[in-house]
Amino acid sequence: MRKKIVAGNWKMNKTLDEALALASEIAEMAKDEVRSNATAVLCTPFPYLVPVLRVLGDGSSISVGAQNCSAHEWGAYTGETSALMLASLKARYVIIGHSERRQYFGEDGPLLAAKVDITLRAGLTPIFCCGEPLEVREKGGHQDLVGEQIAAGLFHLGDAQIRKVVIAYEPVWAIGTGKTATPDQAQEMHAFIRSQLAKKYGDATASEISILYGGSVNASNARELFSNADVDGGLVGGASLKSRDFVEIIKAAG
Repeated sequence: MRKKIVAGNWKMNKTLDEALALASEIAEMAKDEVRSNATAVLCTPFPYLVPVLRVLGDGSSISVGAQNCSAHEWGAYTGETSALMLASLKARYVIIGHSERRQYFGEDGPLLAAKVDITLRAGLTPIFCCGEPLEVREKGGHQDLVGEQIAAGLFHLGDAQIRKVVIAYEPVWAIGTGKTATPDQAQEMHAFIRSQLAKKYGDATASEISILYGGSVNASNARELFSNADVDGGLVGGASLKSRDFVEIIKAAG
C-alpha cells in the first residue's frame, strides 16, 4: 500500500525565529491531534534544516526535507549543497524539479535526472515535480508535456529505484495563484501519470508510487482533493506556512 504524504514547501520564507516557532507549533498540534497514517514533511530553506530538526526532536513523526540539491556529489561548486550533506544532516526528502527551479533557474530533464540519481544514491527520497503552465493546458498539451517531463527525469531508473521516488503533480497555473485544479482535473492528471508509470514499469510498480498534488492546496480543499483514488497527498506551499492550516491538511490525508 502506497504512502500518504503531506510535504510543506516553505520556499524562501521566514526568519530563523519564525521558522522555529512554526515548526514547534506544527509538532505540538500534530502530536495532540493527528491520528492519521500520513507522513508529514517540512521542506525548509537550507539554513533551517538542523535547527528545525532539533525543535522536532528525536522520534518525531514529522520528517524534514530540502527544497533542492546539487547534481554533483562533491567538489568546487561554490554555493551548492550536496545530497550527501543533506543526508548527513538527517534530512529524508528532497524536492527535485519544482516549477520555480525549472522556470527561474533553467533546470531541464537531463539535470533533473542527475539530481534524482544523486539523491537516491545518498539514501534520500526525491519528490520529483512535474506540471504544465496555463498556456499549455489551454492548448490541450498538458498530458504530452507532463509525460515528457516524467520520461526525461525518471524513466532511466530501474524498477527498484523508481519505487523509491515520490512524484508531485503541480499545475503551474495553480501555484500561489489561489486557483486550484478541480478534484476531477487532479484525478485525471494523477491517473495519467500512473498510467505512464504502468506502461514503463508495470501495474504493480505503478501502484506503489505516491503521487502528490501541488497547487494551492489548503485546509478547505485538501480532503476533497485527497479523496481521489490516485491523489496520495499534497505538496503544500503557502498553507504550510500556517501551522493550523498545515495540520488540518495532514489530518485530511489520513
